[in-house]
Amino acid sequence: MRYLRVYAGDDGRSHFEDVEIPLEDQGAMGRISELWKGKGVMFREVDGDYDLDFHNAPRRQFVVNLSGSVEIEVGDGTARRLGPGSILLAEDTTGQGHISRNVGGEPRGCLFIPLD
Repeated sequence: MRYLRVYAGDDGRSHFEDVEIPLEDQGAMGRISELWKGKGVMFREVDGDYDLDFHNAPRRQFVVNLSGSVEIEVGDGTARRLGPGSILLAEDTTGQGHISRNVGGEPRGCLFIPLD
């Protein structure tokens, strides 16, 4: 299992990192990660014209895309498209931030999971 991390580098710009989540085999229960401590869950829905210029994550949080798609662009102009089921760890709470744009003109639903 993987997530995409967006973070502020020493250069003040945002960057991507693909991260593999270590999973421990629990036999018939499947494979599971260690517990991540969080502060709750927020549900979010945005319209199909969603387009935010450079902005910082308001807190360190997972963003789990449920429906629709979003394109995230970081400081060097690299963009990644996240569809349903994609997991983003937003950690760029300082620096330049990232751009978020709607893909396909359809509404998008996601979960925000603030982390401790």
